[in-house]
Amino acid sequence: MIEITNETDYRPNENLLEAIAAELTDRDVELLFTDDATIREMNRTHRDVDAPTDVLSFPLERVPFAPLGEIVISVDYAKRKAGEFGHSLDDEIALLFIHGLLHLLGYDHETDEGQMRRKEAEVIRRFGLPESLIVRTEKGNS
Repeated sequence: MIEITNETDYRPNENLLEAIAAELTDRDVELLFTDDATIREMNRTHRDVDAPTDVLSFPLERVPFAPLGEIVISVDYAKRKAGEFGHSLDDEIALLFIHGLLHLLGYDHETDEGQMRRKEAEVIRRFGLPESLIVRTEKGNS
């Protein structure tokens, strides 16, 4: 189950996000939709990067009944990328959610040998979504 906190006027496709989560984990996930200013502050605080970003993941320790972690998505950033790549905001949010959820599950495209890229591509195909974040980054379009 996804526990959504929404600080924006965006209305997410909860059915799609729940289906994606159920595909990847049986644990609860917290999901925060926010704006560029808030995610920029989180990025600065937790990663020493003073800039907005699209998605952040905060895994929690494995404790019985605790959620897997929290995913934070900037709806502002997602809107820009959806427009840039010519797909819907719901599709962009789904891509960001998949990416963030895979990080919560322990995948790390910056250090692995393609495992996260392959898993992301598999889930994206299953749900009929556009190109993955990792592929876009590799092409220089993130």
